[in-house]
Amino acid sequence: MSKTDGYEIRLSGTGGQGLGLGGKMLAAALSSEGLHVAQSQSYEPTSRGGMSRSDLVVSRQTADYPLATGLDYLLILDKRAISISEGMINKDAVVLVDEELVPDPPSGHFKVHALPLSRTAISLGNLRVTNVVSLGALIALGDFCSIETMEAAIKQVTPKKYAQMNLDAVRAGYELVQH
Repeated sequence: MSKTDGYEIRLSGTGGQGLGLGGKMLAAALSSEGLHVAQSQSYEPTSRGGMSRSDLVVSRQTADYPLATGLDYLLILDKRAISISEGMINKDAVVLVDEELVPDPPSGHFKVHALPLSRTAISLGNLRVTNVVSLGALIALGDFCSIETMEAAIKQVTPKKYAQMNLDAVRAGYELVQH
């Protein structure tokens, strides 16, 4: 699927990393730009070290099939999550990994970007915003929505008491790629 027709995004890691919320934020941003977004997620409890993912199928028109089948953009926040996307990564896809949490990223005919996502979140004062730092980096790499659109979606989806922290996090992630 070409980016002009549509594309598929997966946010992956382990339970408790906020990937479902990240998927909702990204879906809200893309929808506000007039795109059709089908979001699905799978979550296993963190007590079992379970995998977690949030998939988005994005299209200019209603998607023919609402589940991800070939990933154009992939975020991996835990090395154990690599296996859930094997065989689904499209040629020339953009793969974003946390350089500390995923020391041996997948390889193939796609571009891997290893960035200090969790370290950036810690520098902002809260490891729990790694998901939002990652969204900022992902939209900068993928150029599928503006930082302003993402910030507006964060304000829409995030409880007020966490809004500024998440806005700082998305901006920090975006700037990781812009430098």
